[in-house]
Amino acid sequence: MRTYDTLSEAVNDLQQRGYTDQLEQGGHVLVSRSRGVDLDPDDFEIDEFHRFEGETNPADASILYAISSDRHDIHGLLISAYGAEASTLTQAMVSKLSTHPDR
Repeated sequence: MRTYDTLSEAVNDLQQRGYTDQLEQGGHVLVSRSRGVDLDPDDFEIDEFHRFEGETNPADASILYAISSDRHDIHGLLISAYGAEASTLTQAMVSKLSTHPDR
C-alpha cells in the first residue's frame, strides 16, 4: 500500500487511479449522491485506507477509504473523522469500516 504525507496528496493520487465517486456516510449506508446510489455494507469493499493525524488539533484526525462496488460499478472515496462522528453509524457500518484489508 502506498503512503502519503497529506490527505490532499492521497485524494489526488486515488482519483488519478480511478476512485472518482465522492461517498458520504448515511448511517446504515454509504451514499453516492452523483449516482443516486446507496451502498449497504454488503455492497462494497474497502480496497485501501489511509489514516491522517491532526498535527495541531486531534479533532482534525481522519481516515480516507478507497471503496469499490462491483454491483454498482462505483470506485469512490470516503473521508471519515475519528471518534464522535462514527456514533451516527449503524453497527453493521461500523463493523465494515473497522475491517481493513491487509494491504
